[in-house]
Amino acid sequence: MILNNITAPGWVFQVLMLFIAIGFPFSVIFAWAFEMTPEGLKRESEVDRSQSITPVTGKKLNSMIIGILVVALAYFAIDKFVLTSSPETVQLERTAQTGAEQANPVNQEPADNEKSIAVLPFVNMSSDAEQEYFSDGLSEELLNLLAKIPELKVASRSSAFQFKGEKFDLKDVAAKLDVAHVLEGSVRKSGNQVRITAQLIKAEDGYHMWSETYDRSLDNIFAIQDEISAAVVAALKIELLGEVPKARVINPEAYTLWLKGRYIYAKWGKENFESAIEALNQALVIEPDFALAWASLSVAYLTQTTSGYRSRDEGLELARGAIDKALLLEPDLPDVLARLALIQSSFEWDWASAEATIQKALKLGPNNLRVLGAAANISATLGRMDESMAYYQKILVKEPLDLVALYNVGDTLLRQGRLEESKTAFRRLLELNPDDWGTHTQLGIILLKQGRPEDAWAELELEVDPQQQEIGRILALPALGRKEEAQKRLDAFIRENESWAAYPIAGMFAWHGDSDAAFKWLERAYQQRDGLMSTILLDPLLTHLNDDPRLSDLLERMGLPH
Repeated sequence: MILNNITAPGWVFQVLMLFIAIGFPFSVIFAWAFEMTPEGLKRESEVDRSQSITPVTGKKLNSMIIGILVVALAYFAIDKFVLTSSPETVQLERTAQTGAEQANPVNQEPADNEKSIAVLPFVNMSSDAEQEYFSDGLSEELLNLLAKIPELKVASRSSAFQFKGEKFDLKDVAAKLDVAHVLEGSVRKSGNQVRITAQLIKAEDGYHMWSETYDRSLDNIFAIQDEISAAVVAALKIELLGEVPKARVINPEAYTLWLKGRYIYAKWGKENFESAIEALNQALVIEPDFALAWASLSVAYLTQTTSGYRSRDEGLELARGAIDKALLLEPDLPDVLARLALIQSSFEWDWASAEATIQKALKLGPNNLRVLGAAANISATLGRMDESMAYYQKILVKEPLDLVALYNVGDTLLRQGRLEESKTAFRRLLELNPDDWGTHTQLGIILLKQGRPEDAWAELELEVDPQQQEIGRILALPALGRKEEAQKRLDAFIRENESWAAYPIAGMFAWHGDSDAAFKWLERAYQQRDGLMSTILLDPLLTHLNDDPRLSDLLERMGLPH
């Protein structure tokens, strides 16, 4: 008890008891053979019984023992009936107990973390730096192949690829991704020849469990993926209920162009979208039955449309046509169904069809991150924020470093008015990715809602997306007493972006308290079937309009709850 209260470690008590055990027999012998006298310590045989002070010493010892016992009893009474009965102590104990129960639920089996892996982006060793799309694509395809093994936990691409190009300690990476093993390697591509080196490492001690180098032609790329996947299964001693998944065999040239298109698309921007679409179309000329390439093409068209680089009608027609071809080829691919649900909800406003599609996708791929994300978006669109949050949390349980899910959690909390929780989510996101687009603007909006315009302005200075930064400044300026500057900036924003930004413009007018102008732009967004209109429920910029009957009318026309 005393050692606990002085926060002594457990070994101190063990050593103390060891010394007592060793010393006890010596103390007994010593007490029997010697005696304390007024002249000092003497052998017991040399002491005259009439001069012995044993009775005096005994009385002193008795008094000391009684005193120690009184102190011990007092300490026990205070500890038992005073300290532990204080409300603060009781609450702390209950909190600790509850936390322990939550951390170790009754009857819950411990997770088999030994059957877990992260596929880090393979290093591009080609002489041409532009071949990086191939090494990245190969890494992602290996990840997707391994993710099809139910008995194996695989970190997602968004999590694993955060470490691309950085110097890192494998043990630290594995801890952050909550995996026990790491698959890494390199790719050298020259013409139709590839050299792929792969190695499986146990993160805890750096032990190389398996490694191999493949010198093959590009025609054998899918066989290499299959061999690596089988080697991982064998090295980790995974007992499969079925066979090891096999890579889809596609024309190698079409496959390479598909990887290139996805890589360029991820770089974002008008020119990159155009180059990505060109590469994807070239892949489809070579391999018209490539369903995933059609799905990727559909997403590229949609992003062009929402970014204002393609008209709404043309973009939606092209996107719908591409996804329909993907569905015709492979109607049960969860990734394709998730993209169809996106079109049905955000662009066609066919909520019933979107829900039916996403439910089918959830049955086919209940743990597919793209499907879970689409399900969360549809739930939020229909006002079911708790359900939406549950989907996002499921993603984060699987992938704690998923940046998109973290952003959407912060956004959902903001829509629910849970400002401090939302702020925490966005801050966590910025810890993982300081250059995340739009996140500083979201934090600026939270600070404005909390009546802290100066802090909001300082936050907006850190925003990396110029467009989002400008929207944030237009929102913040009136609170800083600069209304005329806010109006000038808003007018300039309208001139430059009115062709595609009707919904954001409506939000800025609503924030400034101009309801009539806000509804004018909302009606324009409605007529344009603006995809951003699907986010109208609980939009933090539109709270000023909540009691306006015109909002209920608009929601009714959209088929949304009101």
